Amino acid sequence: MGKFKKRSFEELVLENKKQLLQDEEALQKIEARLEEKILKKVE
Repeated sequence: MGKFKKRSFEELVLENKKQLLQDEEALQKIEARLEEKILKKVE
């Protein structure tokens, strides 16, 4: 545990939130692309 950098719990939570938001945006982009492909197939 000595190697572990001492960081406040808040910092870790904020970093996790940022990461989650980035992941969410990436997922939304992927979903949008999939929807476009599906719509093109339907036409």
